[in-house]
Formats: sequence, structure tokens, C-alpha cells
Amino acid sequence: METKDFSLEIKTLSDEGVIEGYASTFGNVDKGGDKVMPGAFVESLAKARQTGRTVKMLWNHDPSQPIGVWDDLAEDAKGLWGKGRLVMDVPKARETLALMKAGAVGGLSIGYITKSSEPDGNYRLLKTVDLYEVSPVTFPMNERAKITSAKSEGCEDLIEKLSAGDRLTEREFERLAKGLGLSNSQAERAARVHLKGQGEPAKAEDEAARFWAAMRG
Repeated sequence: METKDFSLEIKTLSDEGVIEGYASTFGNVDKGGDKVMPGAFVESLAKARQTGRTVKMLWNHDPSQPIGVWDDLAEDAKGLWGKGRLVMDVPKARETLALMKAGAVGGLSIGYITKSSEPDGNYRLLKTVDLYEVSPVTFPMNERAKITSAKSEGCEDLIEKLSAGDRLTEREFERLAKGLGLSNSQAERAARVHLKGQGEPAKAEDEAARFWAAMRG
């Protein structure tokens, strides 16, 4: 079985360890010279659903260390999207969560068998693969796939408050910004810009520009 690694970007993370994002992205060449093509996972995912076979979540590809489950995997125009959860009753899953919080886990990796491929100059185009596992790993190979959220019910109260038309405090806004993936310093800057001058329509356009600049860091 072959493996392919993708970089990890945690947007939000809480103690219940829900993970959502892309396990693979199409079209870019990784450091091993492979390019995953659109449609590569369709057949494998369909067969897994038909047979009831589950795609595993392992620690560093170790079959003796399952750490979670993938509740949903699907291919879209961007790549292989997945939503899963670390099983927090498993000690290694709790360790993995702690490593993610510390930034020590470098990426996701897919374990697969190549069914069809073709050369493209110095590269190899992966056209059809059998997917067996998607696992957190220490070192990434591909820079573009990301975990877009690793969360559990972290900001629902803030979203409800905004939906009701209520104003967030600075601390609440910082928490929401962190939930969207900003670092601590980015969230603090965004909160200050967002709250400064509220209720002054003449400054709205300028404040919006400064807010998004703060969001980008």
C-alpha cells in the first residue's frame, strides 16, 4: 500500500475532536512527483459504501493504533473532503488531540493502492486509487490539503447571538475569530478593529477594510 501526505491546518479544535477538511487536493504535484486527478476516489468510495467497508483513521498509518472514525468522505471539485472524529476514549486519540493543539502534528496522509496511473513528463498522474485509510501524521508531503475544522460545538452560542442581532463583546469576538482559524494575535487584532467605531456609518467602509486586513494577519 502507498501513502501520500498532506499539510495540516487546524482551524478550530476542542476537546471532542471533530475533524473536517480535505484529505487530498487535486491537480498539484506533491514532493514525491505524484498528482492526484479528479475522479481518482469515486470508484473506491462507491465500492466502500456498497460493501460497508470503512476508511480507517489510524495514527501514522499504524493498523494497531486506530484513533477515530471518518463519518463522511466524498469527492468534490477540489479534492477528497472528509468529516470525522477522534474517539476520545482511546488514549492515543487524546494524545493526537493534544499534539494537534500544540502544532506538533504536521498533516494528514492517505493510504491507498494505485489502480490506474499514467506518466506526465517527470510526474505520475494518479487516475484511480483504492482508498483504505486517512491518518494524522507528523510530517506532510503535500502543501495544499487542509483540515478546515477540528471542533465540537465551539461557537454555536456566538452564532446564535449574532443571528439575534446582538453585539459580541471583545472576548466573544476573539473566540469566534479563533474558531474561524485565526491565531491568537490575529483574533485580537480583528476584535479590536471590529469593535472600534461601531455605530459610525461614515467609517464603515474603512473599518471593513481594516477588519479584513486584520483577519488576514
